[in-house]
Amino acid sequence: MVLKETGREVWVAGLLGAALGAGSLAFGLLAMRCLRGSAKCCRVNPGVQKDCDKVVHSMDTTDLGKKTAFCRCWRSQKFPMCDGTHNTYNEESGDNVGPLIITQQSSS
Repeated sequence: MVLKETGREVWVAGLLGAALGAGSLAFGLLAMRCLRGSAKCCRVNPGVQKDCDKVVHSMDTTDLGKKTAFCRCWRSQKFPMCDGTHNTYNEESGDNVGPLIITQQSSS
């Protein structure tokens, strides 16, 4: 069976095809832009030792006091030690990050 198409049906089909193609292109470009830009915007470390491939700190347990707080927000000016900067960061970003606190247990 052969269906006879009118000029209007061809025009509507072409318009729908063009709209679908344009929508797909716009969605693809938006997705690519979000994915490409996300690597920089989602970095945890904003500025600590950026000249190094990897930030690594080690400490001997004898260097720790009775209670030591380590930074986990990467914004401390005393990194790797916590200086309380996470409080301001949390207020600005809505995050809830805090320090890692290590307490020396008394020997019994």
